[in-house]
Amino acid sequence: MTETAPGLGEFDFAGDDQVVPFQVEGLDVRGRAVQLGPMLDAILERHSYPLPVARLVAETVVLTVLLGTSLKFEGKLIVQTQGDGPVDLVVADFSTPDRVRAYARYDEEALAAAEKNGRSQPHELLGNGILAFTIDQGAHTQRYQGIVALDGATLEEIAGAYFRQSEQIPTRVRLAVAELLDKDENGKPRHRWRAGGMVAQFLPDAPDRMRQPDLPGGDGEADIEDIFDEDDLWAEAKVMVETIDTDELTDPTVGTERLLYRLFHERGVRVYEPQAVYDRCSCSREKIRDVLTGLGDEDIESSVEDGLIKVTCEFCSTTYRFEASEVRTQ
Repeated sequence: MTETAPGLGEFDFAGDDQVVPFQVEGLDVRGRAVQLGPMLDAILERHSYPLPVARLVAETVVLTVLLGTSLKFEGKLIVQTQGDGPVDLVVADFSTPDRVRAYARYDEEALAAAEKNGRSQPHELLGNGILAFTIDQGAHTQRYQGIVALDGATLEEIAGAYFRQSEQIPTRVRLAVAELLDKDENGKPRHRWRAGGMVAQFLPDAPDRMRQPDLPGGDGEADIEDIFDEDDLWAEAKVMVETIDTDELTDPTVGTERLLYRLFHERGVRVYEPQAVYDRCSCSREKIRDVLTGLGDEDIESSVEDGLIKVTCEFCSTTYRFEASEVRTQ
């Protein structure tokens, strides 16, 4: 059977692990949407995280790829949570143009106790702390970092607060994670992870139309709700995004383009060329050796076990082995 390219007015569906940029001209909205499958599965499988931790990592990966694929320069976006809960660190980074990696750090005993006591919601696992967005354009540039408190029941809410506080662009974030239990081609039980998300932003030509109310504690808090008048088009767009069922964000039979059409077809939605994302770590033997070379001889000697220095990447779990003589400065 001969394959043919899409004709006028037709397009291929992006499928999994492809970020789809979109624009709704009738609402002055731009955004990105994605469904993650094999890429996310590979990241989570190598770590064997407990289910609540895996869900947090998956949501962080979705948020990171949605934002990272919008970078217009060579660099890296790092998204991480740091808190005092059982899961004290979740980090994902996106290196342009398409590399993603992620990992989490957690206290097994504290996590088990939290689950036993029914305290396994995201805000309960993360605790008090921060969500940080860091943009790194390389060694000769200054890093940019935006920070918001872990003040919200979900990562979706916390990310929304960040955009409202730091970016000053009306933004709605949707994130979802799902487990699929099915059978492989040999009929054996199989567990797979899926996730999906969307970022929609209000970007009208007139900047004054992007006005939004202060966060609690801002200037004019006492009467801001009385004087604030949200733009009608953005209000309409938010209502549409709110109608998304979490299953729609992860269901492969729905797909990103079908969901966008369902939401915005009456207003005229346009989708652009999708951008693939891959599970690719940026570690290497050379990078690890450079780090070790920067250590003092005393630190190097204390790291030797059975005649070797072993370093395991927290992201991809690759273990590198060095002779002490390879990394000594003298």
